[in-house]
Amino acid sequence: MSTIQLNKITTIPFQYNPKLPSSKSMSNRALILHKLSNGRITITNLSEANDTKLLWNLLNSAETILNAEDAGTTARFLTAYCCVVNQNATITGTERMKQRPIKPLVDALSNIGFNIQYTEKEGFVPVQISALEDWKNIKNEVEIEAGISSQFISALMMIAPILPKALTINLKGNIVSEPYLELTLKMLKQCKVEAKMSNKQIVIPSTLLATTNFEIEADWTNAFYWIALVSLLPKSKILLPHLKLNSIQGDAKAIKFLNLFGVEAEQFPNGVQFKSNGFNFPTNIEVDFNFSSYPDLAQTFIVLCAAKNLRANFTGLSTLKIKETNRVEAMQQELKKCGVELVETKDDYYKLSGSFHLPALPISTYNDHRMAMSFAPLAALGNITIENLEVVQKSYPDFWQQWQRLE
Repeated sequence: MSTIQLNKITTIPFQYNPKLPSSKSMSNRALILHKLSNGRITITNLSEANDTKLLWNLLNSAETILNAEDAGTTARFLTAYCCVVNQNATITGTERMKQRPIKPLVDALSNIGFNIQYTEKEGFVPVQISALEDWKNIKNEVEIEAGISSQFISALMMIAPILPKALTINLKGNIVSEPYLELTLKMLKQCKVEAKMSNKQIVIPSTLLATTNFEIEADWTNAFYWIALVSLLPKSKILLPHLKLNSIQGDAKAIKFLNLFGVEAEQFPNGVQFKSNGFNFPTNIEVDFNFSSYPDLAQTFIVLCAAKNLRANFTGLSTLKIKETNRVEAMQQELKKCGVELVETKDDYYKLSGSFHLPALPISTYNDHRMAMSFAPLAALGNITIENLEVVQKSYPDFWQQWQRLE
């Protein structure tokens, strides 16, 4: 297994502006809508992440067995897509993917009237989709569990305009990652689909997807690795090109936390500048974070809180257990190398304890790109080693090359 040694970073060079990858969440939605529009919808600045390339390849594949590998979004979006385009297909994935739930989506698609069944273990891929001969029994209302993954709901939202009748989606339980549903809603509206969401109900008309061009923004999730570095590096600043403070991406809303970490954000014509202002949140005051709306940022903020020895409490981490790895367990193991415990005090409520120090052992990544990148900002404090450097190909292929320009 390859490792990377990150040397201590003492400064960010003047006018060093690393190019963020394009938003993976926007790109994957844009690809589905592009295909459903028969190419009327075009895309500019598509993500080059492995997950997006994989989705594009599978959308254009003539094969009947479609391997989504370890890409959860790909597996879920592709399942709904194959149903609505009446494609005979089997959606499968890696052993880890076969442990990640898909039941709420399969139940919803079955209840709408599609022919879909499990070929191995119920509730998980592989799933087999058989083309319908008659669409007259397609339902116009469905209920779906909203507390496991918003991707199930987004998948239904994107295929809804192609259905014979308007679709009403009733959301059951607490909604996780709601900003991602808002992203899907905004992208549908750009296609002139008058979708509406209120009171745990989404209504989407049956309509033609209008001609438009999606210009994919720079990725906010990946921006936070650089923001964490600025927070840990006194008197530093960095401008991230093509980033927008008024972004439609859900994770952009997490800028509300920046003042706690001594970081200011300012919009410039060519991007957003992040600047350290020297503020340190008192370590004797508890601070609470809820990541149910932006779970992909949880690892970054947990490591940052640990490095600053904050008395931080976290909730909204339940979906982290069904990601590329069990991210809660992985974070607990790796923080121990830093002298910090992430303790669950009650259901989905965690707190940090201990005193932070740089890890003497390499940071393990558990084949999870976000584990690797969330620990990288610790290089502001000293040298660290991270295993399995290739894992970042999943979402940020140029990350290490850009990072090492700071050393």
